[in-house]
Amino acid sequence: MAAASLTLPYRSSSSAASASSSSSSSSSSASSLFSRCSFAHRRFDSRSRVYAPNTAKCDLSEPLKNVNGKPIVPILNERTLPKFLETARMEKRVNQNSTRLKLFSGTANPSLSQEIAWYMGLELGKIKIKRFADGEIYVQLQESVRGSDVYLIQPTCPPANENLMELLIMIDACRRASAKTITAVIPYFGYARADRKTQGRESIAAKLVANLITEAGAHRVLACDLHSGQSMGYFDIPVDHVYAQPVILDYLASKTVSSKDLVVVSPDVGGVARARAFAKKLSDAPLAIVDKRRQGHNVAEVMNLIGDVKGKVAVMMDDMIDTAGTIAKGAALLHEEGAREVYACCTHAVFSPPAIERLSSGLFQEVIITNTIPMAEKNYFPQLTVLSVANMLGETIWRVHDDCSVSSIFQ
Repeated sequence: MAAASLTLPYRSSSSAASASSSSSSSSSSASSLFSRCSFAHRRFDSRSRVYAPNTAKCDLSEPLKNVNGKPIVPILNERTLPKFLETARMEKRVNQNSTRLKLFSGTANPSLSQEIAWYMGLELGKIKIKRFADGEIYVQLQESVRGSDVYLIQPTCPPANENLMELLIMIDACRRASAKTITAVIPYFGYARADRKTQGRESIAAKLVANLITEAGAHRVLACDLHSGQSMGYFDIPVDHVYAQPVILDYLASKTVSSKDLVVVSPDVGGVARARAFAKKLSDAPLAIVDKRRQGHNVAEVMNLIGDVKGKVAVMMDDMIDTAGTIAKGAALLHEEGAREVYACCTHAVFSPPAIERLSSGLFQEVIITNTIPMAEKNYFPQLTVLSVANMLGETIWRVHDDCSVSSIFQ
């Protein structure tokens, strides 16, 4: 019996063709319950400030996962592009204040910064960043930011301390150059896991980092998929917390799967709320939980499974993958319990050793991540798919700049 098309209750860019995709699955999908399909997108053209129709073609996984020789799905390519809700500015003339908006990129993830600038129809600001022989960081803005709304794009990914210090110096440089507002755009917020005390005499580093960013002179923070919601409360300035969920859901919507064969799995008890929200968008799929007991930092032991996965396609959802110990042991348990296929989805691919070996060992049909953290080419493996969050972050920056709603993107 042919698998029915997965219909998502949210307004996915592929929803317009979800009905036709169920009948277009080919024999190439026999090896996997998921298969590519054709679907329509509407791409935001930042130059004309209108939504221009495009047709995305996703017939085969090979071209989808090997654009420009890399296993990445560039969100700017006509091949795949989530459609975000139109903002109030789309009903007006071109924003006359766009010249006051300036984007600057740190050295942590320049490719993501460039994609964001392309989406917004802007050029990255000129900035000079270098390291002295003793390791000190030097930052100089090479254009005026006086009276401008400045957005600094810098994830605090590994090396976390280097990238964090660079962000702080960038903020200080903008403050001393009389920028009107400074927004720290942090796709990946390092130290987010140190958000509470688990033992005596520990620090709460997430609060310390929040204080550093605030005291450096930032007026606002834009962060993606924080490890825990309480981290927003550590800042004494506004925090716009965005999610990569629409990007991952849009990608999954390009595949066909019978909803009765799908189960969303939380790799630990702490991620249940995140997995439940994800399952609700996936046709209200059932939920399973992997119970684990952590023996030490970066070491986890899987104990048992709560829920039924026998004969089903399991989609494991988490905010980040570090050493992949938790998710790999969880996947092994799912296979032992009779899961047909196991997919791993996460926003932040930290991929500390030996994550690559664990993820490419054959436990996963596909590992779906985003580009909040740059990925070295040597770390690519056949099961890896990288989605870009550039459009989502670019749209969020426009909405913040134009005083429009941000939360409506995720409704």
